[in-house]
Amino acid sequence: MAEKVMHAVQYDSYGGGAAELKHVEVPVPTPKKDEVLLKLEATSINPIDWKIQKGMLHPLLCPKFPFIPTTDVGGEVVEVGSNVKNFKSGDKVLAMLNTQNGGGLSEYVVAKESLTVTRPVEVSAAEGAGLLIAGLTALQALVYAAGVQLDGTEPRKNILVTAASGGVGHYAVQLAKLGNTHVTATCGARNSDFVKSLGADEGKVIDLTPSAKAMWTFAVKKLTFSKKQLVPLLFAPNKANLEFLVKLVKEGKLKTTIDSKHPLIKAEDAWSRSIDGHATGKIIVEP
Repeated sequence: MAEKVMHAVQYDSYGGGAAELKHVEVPVPTPKKDEVLLKLEATSINPIDWKIQKGMLHPLLCPKFPFIPTTDVGGEVVEVGSNVKNFKSGDKVLAMLNTQNGGGLSEYVVAKESLTVTRPVEVSAAEGAGLLIAGLTALQALVYAAGVQLDGTEPRKNILVTAASGGVGHYAVQLAKLGNTHVTATCGARNSDFVKSLGADEGKVIDLTPSAKAMWTFAVKKLTFSKKQLVPLLFAPNKANLEFLVKLVKEGKLKTTIDSKHPLIKAEDAWSRSIDGHATGKIIVEP
């Protein structure tokens, strides 16, 4: 019996940007005992995806070439591993893939049950795929780093969200307003009205791109007792957090703004759009 193949997009080495993305036919993966096989309906591109390609996260993240990028996906379960208990064929789900392994720019992918959540009918595959890394980063920055309580029961906090019209930023503004916060949001002039529509109204700065410079600035400002404390964030995947975010979207308390949608056959256009750095909200690729 012939091996089933699928369309995927990969790169073979560091560098090159969108021009080095290659459209290939590769075998459909087989789920391990704790995995589900998904037929994909949407994936989102995050800045970390092309930063991995550029080698900016080496040696922290070293992809095995050839590498199929992206990690945030929405799709339908078509097969489950022998130990999977909570999903069955036909279930609509969202999943966060391992950053080291990627796999999202394809027609099928395997995902760990531990980072797969049910997608309710109120949440589209594109909305859900846009939510995962970006929404989780915003949530963890606000709750764990900045100490915001999203039920609004704490004393009022001043929060500054930088790059507020981007993927992480537009979630951060919305989530912050669920708490008792005064949100100052920075963005380009063309996105001023958009950011205000999210609920934006000085304070603690949330640095959403942890780098050596960010960590150093954090240390210096702590030592000098600066009023504006920079909070470096170390992102940690968490299924309970993912379910919480999906619930907020279902209830209409959080929304995914989609900058653009691109078919898989034109994934390089989505890649270039992300690298360009001027997206408003999330960039989606659909098989």
